[in-house]
Parts: sequence; structure tokens; C-alpha cells
Amino acid sequence: MKDFKKYYTIPAAPEEVYLALTNPATLHLWTGDEVEMSTEPGSEFSLWDGSIVGKNLEFEEGKKIVQQWYFGDQDTASIVTIKLHPHKQGTSAELHHTNIPDADYEDMVDGWNTTYFGDLIDFYTGE
Repeated sequence: MKDFKKYYTIPAAPEEVYLALTNPATLHLWTGDEVEMSTEPGSEFSLWDGSIVGKNLEFEEGKKIVQQWYFGDQDTASIVTIKLHPHKQGTSAELHHTNIPDADYEDMVDGWNTTYFGDLIDFYTGE
């Protein structure tokens, strides 16, 4: 199991980024795919037409999202924590993803950099 931590700068206010990560309509806008999302702790979620699934654990509006991501029959929970901090260029998103299976690590890092945060940044920069 491996952990991944990285900061991303997003050119939008933390409140906007929080909505982009938690509101199903906004998620659909920037991902282009079907999503299921709720800010109710304990609710299940699905992103990118079911490519990413898990359980929502904790929310702090405009500041923090904590989720459990499912990887098959993994014994130890894989936890994603995203903290949003005000930044002079918009938002600094602090990502910490724990207990990523070794076989999935490179794909997960690439997904975070290009598909998840890469696409979100492109959404706000109009690229």
C-alpha cells in the first residue's frame, strides 16, 4: 500500500471548488460523465460513470472532503482527504490519498494529475 500527497492550485475560490467537487450538476459539467454525489456522510458516490466509487465520510463546507475509495476486496480503507485553502491565485487544494494498492498507484497518481485535478483546472481556465 502507498500514500500520495500533493497540492494543486485551482483558479477559483475555495467555495466554488468545493461545489465543483460535491454538487452533482457541477461535477457533471466538468467531468462530462454521469455522477452520483451527496454531501450526506455515509452516502455512496460514483464518479466517471462508475470508474471511481466509494463512501462519503466527512464534509466541511468550502474547506474539506473526506471519502473512502473502494478497491475491490481491500482490507484496509483507502481514504481520500481534500482540504481547500485560500490562495492568491484562487484555491490551494491539498490532496492526501492513503492506502492505494501498489498495483494501482501509478494509475491513481496519473488520474489525480490529469483527469481529476487536471480537468478541474482546465474547467476553470477554459482550456
